[in-house]
Amino acid sequence: MKFFRVFLLLFSFSAQAEKADKEKPTQLEANRMSADEVRRLNIFDGNVVLVKGTMRVLAERIVVRQDAEGYQYATATGKPVRFRQRQDPRPPEKEGVWLDGEALRIEIDERASTVKLFENARVNRGGDEVAGNYILVDQTSEFFSVSAGKDGDQRVKMTIQPKPAAKPETSPSPSSPPAAPKK
Repeated sequence: MKFFRVFLLLFSFSAQAEKADKEKPTQLEANRMSADEVRRLNIFDGNVVLVKGTMRVLAERIVVRQDAEGYQYATATGKPVRFRQRQDPRPPEKEGVWLDGEALRIEIDERASTVKLFENARVNRGGDEVAGNYILVDQTSEFFSVSAGKDGDQRVKMTIQPKPAAKPETSPSPSSPPAAPKK
């Protein structure tokens, strides 16, 4: 029974980034930038803004590297780093909800489709919120993992908002006579 409750918590708080975001270019703005073309490494310092599709990251410093296959990896640091990204809709949603989060360090791995939040981490999805020392968001499998601090003085916290009941479709009852045609 305990497994079932944990599964429900994880499922209700799942996240999947908009699939179109992967095809968008990464745009960055900062006060300073340095690049090492040999190591395929770019360092952005001072009021950094990273935008890729619907994802937006605000940080004091972001280090972006790209592997030989073109996948990008970003490590953002700040007090705190903040991010926001629209998720693909899940039925019965018509449009995706926003995933907001913050932490002292955020790592984004494009190849693995993961977002990792470290230290004072918090993530909010459609009003549901989870907080801990470490949060892993796997955007492919919709898996969420949250850990408390190592010293045992912190705990994982989660708030789940009540979801409105699905409205049944209104259709005429079988015992009702058909409507008369209009003249």
